[in-house]
Formats: sequence, C-alpha cells, structure tokens
Amino acid sequence: MKYSLTIILLLFVATAFAQSETKSNKLVQFSGIITDADSNIVVPYVTITNLSVKEQKYAANYQGYYSFIAHPGDTVVFSAVGFTSKTLILPREIAEHKYTAMVKLKSEVVYLQAVRVNPWATVEEFNKDFLSMKVADDDMAIAKRNVSPKALRGMIATLPRDGQEISNGNYRYNFDRMVNTNMRQTNPLLNPFAWGRLMQTIFSGDKLRSEDR
Repeated sequence: MKYSLTIILLLFVATAFAQSETKSNKLVQFSGIITDADSNIVVPYVTITNLSVKEQKYAANYQGYYSFIAHPGDTVVFSAVGFTSKTLILPREIAEHKYTAMVKLKSEVVYLQAVRVNPWATVEEFNKDFLSMKVADDDMAIAKRNVSPKALRGMIATLPRDGQEISNGNYRYNFDRMVNTNMRQTNPLLNPFAWGRLMQTIFSGDKLRSEDR
C-alpha cells in the first residue's frame, strides 16, 4: 500500500510538472501598434526589449507596427527617444497563440536650465572693447546723413521705381506719342517729304513759266 501511494504521488507530481512546463514553453505571436498618447500619431522605430528572455530586443517599423514571438507572462519594455519608457506584462493565461496590444507612449518633457552666453571671456577683454567702442551718432546726425545728396543719388541709382513712378512715366510716354502722331498727320510743314514735294512743284512751275516766254 505504501508503494502504491508513493507511485501515485510521483505520477501526480510528474503530471503537474509537465503541465507547468508546457505552459511555460507556450509561445504567442505578440503584435500591435505604438502611438503617441497625446496625438494618436504612430511612433516609428520604437525599441522593444523582452526582459524575461535575456533582454532580447526588437524594433517597430516606420508605421509603428511590431510583431515578435513571446511567452505568456513576459515583461516587455517599449522605449523611444523623446518618450517615456513603458513596461507591459503579458497575461499568464492566453487562450490563443496570438496576443495584440495597442501601446501608447507619453511624450517626455525635458526642462533645460537657462544658459547666459557672454561674448567676452574676461573682464579685461570687456573693458578693452568698451573703451575702443565707437559711439553711434545721434538721431539728428543720422537723419542729415540719410538725406545728403550722396545718399539720395545712391538711392536713386539702386532703388527700383514704385508703381506711381511707372504709371506717370507710361502716361507721359503715351501722351508724347499721341501728340507727335497728331502733329505728323495735321501739320505737313513738319514732314520733310512734304517739303520735298513743295520744292519740286515750285521748280516745275518756274521751268514752265520760262518755257512760255
């Protein structure tokens, strides 16, 4: 009877150990998408570390999608630059051979101390530059320099014409062309060809009068 109880106990322990061993060796396809917790925008190229399996590392693609083999109960860490790392523990009881999780990472806010940048390395350099500094002119001197003939000639030569100047120039050009056209049409004295024809007529008349005599 004692041996029978021992054999039954050994069989029970072996069965329990085999079941636990089977559960621990179960594999699941762990996949999902990683997004920003504030904007729901996908976070690309996130590093995924499985702490339960010798810290194996995986990476999500540019669309934030990840997929790899894991065990139920594994501890997985998601980390990315600019985001706070997030730890996720897979459930120990997973009915199917796949598990999906939508991971949301929180943006990490880093506050930097204010830095004051001085252009002088030492006080002696500051004193030297301060003493050799050229003091700027007052407002009256600057105004006189801006309206000097040299400054005005420089602005006339370099600055382009504005819309009003272009409009006035076009108006004067069109007006002069119209006046010249009317003068050529109404006043034959301003036409050199008309003068030529007049002189030819006078010479022809004088020639006829001389022949009649």
